[in-house]
Amino acid sequence: MQPVTCEIRYQLDLDKLPEFESYARAWMVLIERYGGTHHGYFMPRSAPDGVYFSFPGVGHDGPADVAIALFTFPDEASYQSYRERVANDPDCLKATEAYRASRCFTSYERLFLYPVDRAG
Repeated sequence: MQPVTCEIRYQLDLDKLPEFESYARAWMVLIERYGGTHHGYFMPRSAPDGVYFSFPGVGHDGPADVAIALFTFPDEASYQSYRERVANDPDCLKATEAYRASRCFTSYERLFLYPVDRAG
């Protein structure tokens, strides 16, 4: 049984951060209501003073308008069940409508992940 971990990267409208944060709070509740673990939404911020790259010439700073959400379901069946059940949840419909009204993000990208086994 392999968990389903999903990362979603949102390209934000920086003039609508409060609306996005409200959207994020709604989805954290919905994910957990249907059996997932929400690891949080992470908003863009400036780098700490004096921070440099560990591998100069390879790394670069990412865009300042990207937020990330990360959540996990125990397995594919529970993820599929969440997808089916949340679609008709009144709080999901409300969050979706709030997004449509605000357009607080302009695009998003979804990535499914698996954890690296620490023991090898």
